[in-house]
Amino acid sequence: MSTATTMAAAAVTSSQDLRFAITDYVVFIVMLGASAGIGVYFGFFSKTKNTTEEYLRGGKKMQTLPIAISLVASQLSGIAIMSIPAESYTYGFNYLFVVLSMVVVVPILIYIIVPVFYENNVSNCYEYLEMRFNKRTRQLVTATFVMNSFLMLPVYMFIPSLAFSQVTGMNIHLINIMVSSICIFYTMLGGIKAVVWTDVVQGSIMLLSVVSVGVLGTIRTGGVSTVFDYASQGGRLNFDFRLDPRIRMSFWSATMGGIFMWTGHIGLNQSCVQRIVSLPSYFHAKKSLIIAGIGFLIICLLNTVSGIIMFARYFGCDPLLAGLVSKPDKMMPFFVQDIMGHLTGMPGVFISCVFSAALSSLSATLNSLAGVMYFDYIKPWIKHTEAKANWSMKIIVVVMGGYCILGGFMVQNFNSILQTVVTITGINTGAVVGVFLLGMFVPRCNAKTAVTAIIFSVIAMVWVIVNGQINFKTGLIKYDVLPNSLDQCEARGLDIISAAINKTDFTPVTAKPPSGLPVTTAFDSNRDFSLYDISFYWYKVLGTFLIFLWAVPMSYIWRPDETEKQNPKLYSPFVRKFLNHPKAGQEQEEVPLRGPQVTEIPDLRIDPTGKEKEAGLEH
Repeated sequence: MSTATTMAAAAVTSSQDLRFAITDYVVFIVMLGASAGIGVYFGFFSKTKNTTEEYLRGGKKMQTLPIAISLVASQLSGIAIMSIPAESYTYGFNYLFVVLSMVVVVPILIYIIVPVFYENNVSNCYEYLEMRFNKRTRQLVTATFVMNSFLMLPVYMFIPSLAFSQVTGMNIHLINIMVSSICIFYTMLGGIKAVVWTDVVQGSIMLLSVVSVGVLGTIRTGGVSTVFDYASQGGRLNFDFRLDPRIRMSFWSATMGGIFMWTGHIGLNQSCVQRIVSLPSYFHAKKSLIIAGIGFLIICLLNTVSGIIMFARYFGCDPLLAGLVSKPDKMMPFFVQDIMGHLTGMPGVFISCVFSAALSSLSATLNSLAGVMYFDYIKPWIKHTEAKANWSMKIIVVVMGGYCILGGFMVQNFNSILQTVVTITGINTGAVVGVFLLGMFVPRCNAKTAVTAIIFSVIAMVWVIVNGQINFKTGLIKYDVLPNSLDQCEARGLDIISAAINKTDFTPVTAKPPSGLPVTTAFDSNRDFSLYDISFYWYKVLGTFLIFLWAVPMSYIWRPDETEKQNPKLYSPFVRKFLNHPKAGQEQEEVPLRGPQVTEIPDLRIDPTGKEKEAGLEH
């Protein structure tokens, strides 16, 4: 039976109370109409120049708060709205540590990474790698960004289509085509400004929705104390501080994995860096990142807690075991219709929230991908004009959007979409984070060490991940979820689920009995240690570590040129004091790697008007 048919059958079984009403369709259409309208405005009516600078960076005149909201919205794709609650529902509350890792990530971005981008005036974060190493390094990392985009674009839109299908019974791929087409339309027409301002609208819908779900879910479940009581009884509040890297999610894997994941996704991924550097100054970027960090913490904490509330609601009466919901990633729309279906328009608000999150991620990726592909792969082969550049980028947006629609046919076969996404991006995100940090922290590493380190890290991670997936297929790794039951449905008044399990032809969904062979589970392992068994949350940490493991020793074999001059601005501010001071008559901005003196550290200061100045260096 197909995924769409399964969902339609589940929706029918759960009665018409768990279906969209006319008001919900109106709310959903209004959201899509607003997004399309913003694209039309910036595409046809906004009084701006039709240049690549305007299309990709908004003329470097974007405002702090909209960029902050846009950063939050683009990171909270439909994956976050749907799959993070599913994670808490099935495996417990340890995802909290992934969320809290943002507290560490924001200072890393503000004081280590973003100043380097602003001082070197880069519009594309991969430009930095060409400045610090060489063009080949840039091309290699750009290729990984394009590869990740190819892998992730279909996932962004399939998740909300899944939710919409759950509550309407419509064909998933038909929904995917309709909504993706609207996103392609406004991204193609309006560029970065349309992306950012639709993110503002969509971010507002997301906040309204997740707060509403949390509050109404808690009330319907019986209050805060009842939620935590049931969650505790069900083992969902058991935090795991063991050091075993094979545990699916512990404090250590969640925190370290979160730090490297968010650093890579926000600070070293062009779709986010493009927005950060579209602000007028470093001072504005710093404020925007702080606001974005706070917004991210609020919405992601609410999403994580929503999973716990959802479990408390169905404690002893699991829709998954009852067969009403076929996989955890579909639990959230079922839950929303259950607790909010009686409120006119509220299910429509939630589905709009899921689509808003997906559209923001999709549009940001399409816009930045168009810029990267044009400047790195098309511009070197044609005679560049602004008109050619704009048309080329718009064509790329349309072509990649079409690919996104077709890719939905593959995504429907994934079991845990959050796990799939983290695994896929684990192939190269660690290598990307590692090579940027290598450039900013280790002056003695040259282009040869950087390129070979990237290749070494990616090949090693492919080997580890492929063997890990083989272990999954052969049953050596088996991530069974925490238990729930169906013995309290009538006592708790969950009539829809009771009606389903009281049918004469009902067969409960049961887990396969253990085979008795050594196995690594989500919470333990009785196998001998194997690197292939480590949790997928460690992949990005391992990928970054492998960069330094290769590059630092090789920098003593492929030594840097003693006479090579280095620009201090290419290193993080606190690293510059370890660089050597230029000799008399030598330019301040270019210093050799070695020498007897120490250079001054450029000092970023804020004047009384609130604008950033750099002491001793002109911008």
